[in-house]
Amino acid sequence: MNALSQALMPSFFKEQEARRYMDSDRDFIDDGWIEHLLEQSRHPDRSRIREILARALSLVRLEPAETAALLQIDDADLWPEVFETAREIKNKVYGPRIVTFAPLYCSNLCTNSCLYCGFRRENGSASRRRLSIDEVRRETEALVQQGHKRLVVVYGEHPTSSIDYQCETIEAIYKTRVGHGEIRRVNVNAAPLSISDYRRLKEVGIGTFQVFQETYHHETYRKVHPRGKKADYDWRLYALHRAQEAGIDDVAIGALFGLYDWRFEVIGLLLHAIDLERKFGGVGPHTISFPRLEPAAGAPIQPGAAHAVSDEDFKRLVAVLRCSVPYTGLIITAREPAEIRRDVINVGCTQTDASSRIGIGAYAEDYGEQQSRRQQFMLGDTRDLDEVVRDLAEMGYLTSFCTAGYRCGRTGVHFMSLARSGNVHRFCIPNAILTFKEYLVDFASDETRAVGEKLIEKHIRETVLQPLRPHVRKRLAEIENGKRDIWF
Repeated sequence: MNALSQALMPSFFKEQEARRYMDSDRDFIDDGWIEHLLEQSRHPDRSRIREILARALSLVRLEPAETAALLQIDDADLWPEVFETAREIKNKVYGPRIVTFAPLYCSNLCTNSCLYCGFRRENGSASRRRLSIDEVRRETEALVQQGHKRLVVVYGEHPTSSIDYQCETIEAIYKTRVGHGEIRRVNVNAAPLSISDYRRLKEVGIGTFQVFQETYHHETYRKVHPRGKKADYDWRLYALHRAQEAGIDDVAIGALFGLYDWRFEVIGLLLHAIDLERKFGGVGPHTISFPRLEPAAGAPIQPGAAHAVSDEDFKRLVAVLRCSVPYTGLIITAREPAEIRRDVINVGCTQTDASSRIGIGAYAEDYGEQQSRRQQFMLGDTRDLDEVVRDLAEMGYLTSFCTAGYRCGRTGVHFMSLARSGNVHRFCIPNAILTFKEYLVDFASDETRAVGEKLIEKHIRETVLQPLRPHVRKRLAEIENGKRDIWF
C-alpha cells in the first residue's frame, strides 16, 4: 500500500460503518442465488405474467421471483403488455410530468482505477482539474440562465474533493442568482462517505444523495475495480444505508448496464431497494438509475463487450424496474440518444437531464477539441434545455422544475406513503404546472412557449383536481405578474 492509500484509509474505511448493516456478516447480494432464481424463472407462462402485472398495478413492490419471471419473458407478444402496465403505473403514481435537472461536474481528479471510466487515475490523456469556488459560481450562472432549478453535483473520489470542498461548492451554488434564475435543489453524486460526513451534507441542504453500485456481481465488480477505495464492494454497497442513518432520507441507487448480465443487475437493484426498505422503516431509494456503458477515452472496457445491452433489452429492463418498484422514481439520462430517451420515457421514467455537459468547466467554457479529454464518457443527447422541454411538451409531458417537496417535508417516509398510495401526482402536477409556467415566461423560446401554454391549459382541464383549478389559475396569473417560487 502506498503512502497516499495509507493516509486515506482512516477517514474513508471505517470498518464498523461498512459492515454494521450486514446480516450474519454477509451482504444482501447472493450471486449464486440470483443466478439460480433467473434459471428457475425461464419460460414463464402467460397467466403467471399477467398475475404479476396485475399485482404491480396495485402499486405493491414485486418480490424477486416475480421480477425474475418478467425478466425471462420469451413470448414476444407479452412485452407490449409489460410496457403498457409500466406506463399505467407511472401515470397512476406520478402523472404526466418529467422532472428535469443538469449535472455539474466539479472535479475529475480520482484515485480509483475503474476500467470503464475516463477519469480513472491511470488515464494519462485526461485533462485533470478541480473547479475553484468562483468557477463553480460561473458554471451555476450559465445553468440558471438556461432555466435550470435543480442540479446534481458530481465529484471524483480524491482528497481534494473533501467534504469541506463539497459543502463549499453546494453553498456557493445555492447563493448564485441571475435575475429570476436560481438553483433550488442540489443533489449529490459522490464517493461513499462516513455517517458524520453525510450529516454535514444534510446541514448544507442537499436533496438526494446518489451512489451507484455499478455492478452487483461480486466477481465482475472485483475485475472492473482493481485498485482504489472503490475496490471495497461492501463499503460502496452500504453507502446509502449510512446516508439514511445520517438523516438523508432521499437516496438513489443505480447500476452501469453492460458490465454484467442485465437481468442479474435488475435483481440486484431490487434487492438493494428491499434491504433499504427493511432497515429504514419502508423508505427505499427515491430514484433508480440505469445508465448503459458508453465510450470513454482511455478506458480499457468499451461498449460492445459480452454483456452489451441492446436497445430493446434496455426498454425491457426499464419497464420491469417500473413494475418491480412502482413507487420509486426512474432516471433516464443524456447518455442515451434522443430517440431512445423518447421511447423509454414512455415506459415509466420520471426524471431526465437536459443540456448536459460533463466536462469540468464545460458550461462556462468552450473547449472544443479537448472535449473527450475532459469528460467522463461520451453523451448521446446534447440538445439544449429549450429543445428538450419542447420535445417533452409535444409528447404530452409537463417538464417539472419543482423542488417544493423537499421544502414541505415530502421526503423519506412521507414521500413513500404518498407514492405507494398513488397520491404523489395530486401535489406534484399543480406544482409542475407552476414551475413549467415560470420556465415558459422567463427562459423559453417563442416556439416552446406556444406549445407549453397549450399543454398547461390541457392539464388544468384534464389532470388537476376540480377544486384546485381556480387556485392554479390564480397562481399562474401571479407568475405572469412577476411572482416566483410559489407552490402548493
